[in-house]
Amino acid sequence: QVQLVESGGGLVQPGGSLRLSCAASGNIFSRNAMGWYRRQAPGKQRELVAGITVGGRTNHADSVKGRFTISRDNAKNTVYLQMNSLKPEDTAVYYCNAVLGVAALYSWGQGTQVTVSS
Repeated sequence: QVQLVESGGGLVQPGGSLRLSCAASGNIFSRNAMGWYRRQAPGKQRELVAGITVGGRTNHADSVKGRFTISRDNAKNTVYLQMNSLKPEDTAVYYCNAVLGVAALYSWGQGTQVTVSS
């Protein structure tokens, strides 16, 4: 059974930084691209903000390009999201998942809350 456990969120001032981590159980890392999604408000759809292939090729949404960086450590079954120059509009619950295109492949974890506010 696959489990996804996100951590690293918190309250940060505009312009600040956070590093999110996502640990996955099972062997999903070895065969899947991974991605970070966010949901900015209850009832709103999750949006894919960054993805990384098994080989390390990355893609970032325009809204976060140049500020966020996704990375992965396959030996640790962990994917990271380094978030710099945070803006209030980055406030959201952030989730990770294995991805195919933009579609998430597994059940969601609990997510980690990021709040950007002064």
